[in-house]
Amino acid sequence: MSKTMNAIMQDLGQQAVVASRSMRMAPTVAKNRWLTLSAELLRHGRDHILQANAMDMTAARERGIDAALLDRLELTSDRIETMADGLDQIAALADPVGRIDDLVYRPSGIQVGKMRVPLGVIGMIYESRPNVTADAAALCLKSGNGCILRGGSEAIHSNRAIAACLRRALVEVGLPQNAVQLVDQTDRALVGELIRAKGLVDIIIPRGGRSLIERIAAEATVPVIKHLDGICHVYVDAAADIDMALAIAMNAKTHRYGVCNAMETLLIHRELAVAMIPPLAAQLAEKGVEVRGCAQSRTICASWLPANDADWATEYLAPILSVRVVDDLDQAIDHISCFGSGHTESIVTEDYRAGQRFLREVDAASVMWNASTRFADGFEYGLGAEIGISTDRLHVRGPVGLEGLTTQKWIVLGHGEVRE
Repeated sequence: MSKTMNAIMQDLGQQAVVASRSMRMAPTVAKNRWLTLSAELLRHGRDHILQANAMDMTAARERGIDAALLDRLELTSDRIETMADGLDQIAALADPVGRIDDLVYRPSGIQVGKMRVPLGVIGMIYESRPNVTADAAALCLKSGNGCILRGGSEAIHSNRAIAACLRRALVEVGLPQNAVQLVDQTDRALVGELIRAKGLVDIIIPRGGRSLIERIAAEATVPVIKHLDGICHVYVDAAADIDMALAIAMNAKTHRYGVCNAMETLLIHRELAVAMIPPLAAQLAEKGVEVRGCAQSRTICASWLPANDADWATEYLAPILSVRVVDDLDQAIDHISCFGSGHTESIVTEDYRAGQRFLREVDAASVMWNASTRFADGFEYGLGAEIGISTDRLHVRGPVGLEGLTTQKWIVLGHGEVRE
C-alpha cells in the first residue's frame, strides 16, 4: 500500500530532525570536508548530471515551457563548475555556529552573552534552477542545519543527480546522510505538507515566482523567510551629480533585467529633469529599454509611453522602466512608501542632510546612498553567498547568508553566584 503524502512528509521530517541534531554539533572541519568533497563529486559526476538535465530539458520543451524558464533550467559544464566552485567558496567562509557575542560581566558576577546556534530543519521550496539544490544544501549545512529540498517538477532528474552527490559525500565524511533530503516526488500536495509540518520543520524558504511565494505565505503554518517583489527605486535628488546619477540609473536598470534588485522606477527631482532626461532617454534607447513616464517627464521626452498607477506598482523584470518627476525629497519618499516593496531603495545626492534623511526614513531591507540597487546581494555585502532575500522584519532582513540561517540563545557563565 502506497504511503499518503502526509506519511511521506512525516518520514522526511522525522529523519531531518534527527540529522539536524547531529549537524548542530558537527565540527567546522567536518562540514568543510563535506563541502569540498561534494564539489569534487559534482565535477566527477558532470556527465551523469548533464544526462539527467537533458531529460528535464526534453520534457520541458515538450510541455512548451518558455525560453526564460528553459534557460534557468539548463545545466552546462560551466554551470556545474560554477556550482562546485560555490561549494568551495562556502567552505572558506567563517562558521557562525557557536560564536559568542556581547559577553559582559554583570554586577552580580555572572557573564552574560549570546551564542549563535542553528535554526534546525530548513524546508527549501524552489523552481527551475537545479543549482539551488547544491547552494541551499551547502548554506544550510554549513550553518549547522538539516534541510528538506523541494525543487520544481521540471528539474526532478537534475535535482536527484545533484542531491545524490551531496548525500554520498555526507556518508563519506561521517555526517548524517539525512541532513540533505530531496522530496523525490513531484506531487504538489507535498508542498502543502511541507509548509504545514510544524514541529518537524523550523523555517520555510521559498524561491520562485510571486504566485508560489504568495501561496506559501498564505498557507504555511511554519515560519517563512521570503520576499514577494523587488520594486526598487532610484531617486535623483536636486543636489545629485548628473553623470553619477546617469551611471547609477543605467546600471541599476540594465546590468541585468530579470533580477529582484534591478531598478523598476526612477524618480527625478524637477530641478534636474530638463538636464537629465534627454541623455537618459538616449542611453535607455540604445539599450532597447521601453520607458513609461509621468506627464511631466513626457513633456521633455514625448516618445515615452504614459505611465499609470499600475506601472508604479509593477516589478517588470524586463527592459521596461517607469520614470516620475517629483517636486522634492518628501514626494520621493511618499512615492516609495506607497509603491515600494521594501526590497532596495537608493538616493543619488551630494547633500548630506538629504542622504541622511533618506537612509533614516525609507523603510526597506536595503537603503543606499550614491550606489546602484544591484549591490543588494549577499556576495556584494560580504556574506559570501545567500540563500535568498528577506523583506520581512523577523527574523532576518535583506540578503540571507550563513548568519541568517542561525539564531541566538542567551548564555550565562557563573562561578557559583546565586541571586540575592
